[in-house]
Amino acid sequence: METLSRGSGPGSVASQLHLFGGPYVTVGAERREVPEGSKRLLALLALRRTRVERSCAAGLLWPVVDERRAAGNLRSVLWRLRTAGLDLVGTDQLSLVLRDDVAVDVHAVNEWAYRLVCDSARVEDLTLRPWVDAALDLLPGWYDDWVIFERERLRHRMLHALEALSREFCAVGRFAEGLEAAMLAVSADPMRESAQRVLIEAHLSEGNLGEAGRAFAAFRRLILRDLGVPPSPALTGLLTAARIPLHADHFA
Repeated sequence: METLSRGSGPGSVASQLHLFGGPYVTVGAERREVPEGSKRLLALLALRRTRVERSCAAGLLWPVVDERRAAGNLRSVLWRLRTAGLDLVGTDQLSLVLRDDVAVDVHAVNEWAYRLVCDSARVEDLTLRPWVDAALDLLPGWYDDWVIFERERLRHRMLHALEALSREFCAVGRFAEGLEAAMLAVSADPMRESAQRVLIEAHLSEGNLGEAGRAFAAFRRLILRDLGVPPSPALTGLLTAARIPLHADHFA
C-alpha cells in the first residue's frame, strides 16, 4: 500500500489554500489557480480537517452517479491537481488527506474566533480582520450539504467572536471599533438578540444613550413585526438600568 505523502521536505516554500474568495492556492507570493473540477475536493479535505475515505469523498462530491463513476471522477480530479503542479493531497489506496504543510485560511479564522469566544485572545487578536465578511458567508453559491453545514458552523462561531470582540474593544475604550464589530454581527443576523445586546452595550459604554435607545427601538419593531414577540426582559433591562425611558417617541 502506498503511504500517505506529507510535507515537501526541508526548505520548501509553504503552500496556503484559500477558501475565502476561492478556492485558490498561494505558494509564497505566487497565486496559483485550482482546476475547476478539483476545487470541491480541496474544500472538502480542508473543512473535514482529517483523513477522508476515498469512497466517502467520491460519494459526497458526486452523489448522483454510481460508485464506479464517482471513483473515476475522483482519480481524474487528483490527476488534474498533480498536472497543475499542486501537490497538496496525500493519498493511499483507501484515503485522502490535505498535507500537513498546507495552511488553510479557514483554519486560521476558526482559531482566531475560538480564542475570542473562550476569553483567551492575544493582543494581536484584538483587531477587525479584512476577511470577516467572507468568513460570515463561506463559499457562497455552493449548495452541497457538507458545505452548508460548515458555512453555518463558521458563521455562528464568527458571530460569537464578533460579540466577544466588541466587548473587548469597549472594555479598553476602543469604542469605535467596538461599535463596528457589533454592527457587523447585527448586519449578519439582525434578529440575533445577543448581537443587538452588544450593540446597545457599545453605545452605552460610549455614553450615547440616544443611540442605544434607537437601536433598541429598531430591534423591538423588527421582532414584533417578524416574530410577534418583544425583546427579552434582560435586553429591556439594559435600557431601564441606564434610565432610558421606554415610552420615548422612537419606541412607538
